[in-house]
Amino acid sequence: MEAEKLNYGKETASFILKEKIADMIAYGKPAVDNFPRREKQTTDEIRASMLKMYRLAIEIEKKYYKKTTLQELDIELDVLRHFIRLAKDKRYYGQNIAPPLSFKKYENWSKLLNEIGRIIGGYMKHVK
Repeated sequence: MEAEKLNYGKETASFILKEKIADMIAYGKPAVDNFPRREKQTTDEIRASMLKMYRLAIEIEKKYYKKTTLQELDIELDVLRHFIRLAKDKRYYGQNIAPPLSFKKYENWSKLLNEIGRIIGGYMKHVK
C-alpha cells in the first residue's frame, strides 16, 4: 500500500511538472512571436529552450533513474531564465531601442519559471 502511494506521488509530480511547462510554453510562445525580426536568434534560443524543457519532462516521466535528467532540466530552466532576463534588459538594447519583452510579461513569465523551479527542486529532493 505504501509503495503504491510513493509511485502515485511520482506520477503526479511528473505530470504536474509537464503540465506547468506546457502552461509556460503557452504563455511564452505568443510573447516571443511578438519579438522584432532583429531578435530572431534570441527568439529561436528561447523557443528551443522551452521545447527542450518539455522534452526533458517527458523523459523524467518515463525513465527509471531520473537524477541526471532532472539536473539537465534544472540547467535548461536556468538558461531560459537568463534569456528571458536578457530580452527585457534595457542595458542590452541601449537607449534608442526598446527591449522586446515588457517588464509585465517578464514578471508573469518569471513567476511561471519560479513555480517550475520549485517543482524541480522538490522532485530532486525526492529522488535523492
